[in-house]
Formats: sequence, C-alpha cells, structure tokens
Amino acid sequence: MDALSVVTQLRDLASEPQNREAIVQDQGCLPGLVLFLDHKDPKVLFSTLQTLRYLAESPHNINTMKNELGMMVSLETLIERTGMTTDITDLAKEVYGVLSPQTQRPTCQTPEQQKRKNKPQFFINSTIKKAKSVTLHIQGLDGADQRGVCEEALLRVKGVVSFTFQMALKRCTVRIRADLPTESLATAIAATKVLSAKQVLKNENGEEVLITLSTSGSKVEENSHLPDYLPEDESPEKDLDRAVSRTGAKQDTGGSWLNTAASFLTKTFYW
Repeated sequence: MDALSVVTQLRDLASEPQNREAIVQDQGCLPGLVLFLDHKDPKVLFSTLQTLRYLAESPHNINTMKNELGMMVSLETLIERTGMTTDITDLAKEVYGVLSPQTQRPTCQTPEQQKRKNKPQFFINSTIKKAKSVTLHIQGLDGADQRGVCEEALLRVKGVVSFTFQMALKRCTVRIRADLPTESLATAIAATKVLSAKQVLKNENGEEVLITLSTSGSKVEENSHLPDYLPEDESPEKDLDRAVSRTGAKQDTGGSWLNTAASFLTKTFYW
C-alpha cells in the first residue's frame, strides 16, 4: 500500500461517524496523518485534510487531535505554504479553526505569537461559514465503476471540499463552498453522459423530495492543479464500498482497514 491508498481508506472510514473515535484512539493513525500534512503530493494533502475534518466532527476527538504532537504546527505550516491550491489552503484553515482552543491564553506573547493566536477566531468566523453540504440522488450510480466516474467529475469542480457515498440509496453528500452553485455539481455529473443528479431536500412536512437541477448555462470552474483520483483498477474503493455504506460493517471490514492503515503508518513515518 502507498500513502495515497492508506489516507483514502482512512478518509472513507472517517466519513462514517461510528468510526471516528476509534481512528483517533488508535496509536498509529493520528501521528501518521500529522506526517501526511507534510507530504509533497497535493492529493495526499487534500485527502488527509478531509480525513481530519471528518474526525473533528466528533467533539470527543477535539482535545486529542489538537494536542497530538505536531498537529497544529503542521496545519499552520501548510496554511502558509506557497503554491497550494485554494481548496487545500481553505480546508487546512477550516481544520485549524475547528481544533484551535477558544480560550485566551494568559501568557506574555510576542507580536508574531499574538498574530498566530488570533488566527483561529478569524477562521471560525469566516472559513467554516463558507462551507455547506448538499445531498444528491444520482441516477445511474449502480456500482464501483459508476462511483469512480462520479468521483472524478466531482473532484474536478473547484469548490468541492469532500464527498461521501451511500451506494444503496444512490446518494452522494457533497461538502462545498457556499459560493458554489449546486447546479454546478449537477452539470459536472451530467457531463459524464452516464449519470444525472437531483438534489434531495425536505418539504414542509419533513418528507424527502427530489429537486431537478438545471444543467444548461451553468458554468463549472475546474481545479487546475489537483491531480485526478487513482484509476479504478488502482483504487481501493471497490473493496471499501460495503465498509463505507454498511454501518454494520464497522467491526469487521472497517476494523480490518484501520489495522492495515495503522500498520502502514507505523512502518512508514518517513518517506
């Protein structure tokens, strides 16, 4: 397994709420994710940040994550690194903001330290509010091949932060920047020629309804630097579908992947 495969597995496991605390409690996964924040491959960086953002959704994980050796420093370094795509920088800021302590530290600080201390509040007030979640029902999402096509289409859309699938329901939950029109997602998916998307919303009675999204005249701004996902024959998604979509598989498939990932991270702290 390589770094990209492992972090992709962890990201998909972390997308399931019942897996998040187990991942953080594992002695190998969190230190490895911190090291991945210094990786040269933009795709590894992006997947690592997605994983950390999912893990931070659990309030019980916050203290452990922010106190993990090198976590906050690595996030700050990544935020300030030049040459990064906007999506990577914005997501790094969001993770940093979620993990940063909200209390004031009663210590003497230099102007530079004071500047760094004020960063989290800035991120919390702005960056997190710039993200929203959209649930799509995707016609044609019948298997791993179609899922791979959908992943590639979504990854090309600038402003997409993360996405997870519920294959049994033919649904995809996409986290996007607030200024990205939902129609852009439908347009990108329709461009595959084999898939189409409708938005899932609830009406005034709390019932789910499918809303048709316009795909005509909607401009899709594509990422120019972030690499595409691995080809399907190299991707671990085929074996992971059931682990991600079946919540009952947590103890078998999920645990197996967690052990594999932890073992890999422990053996490859440097590359």
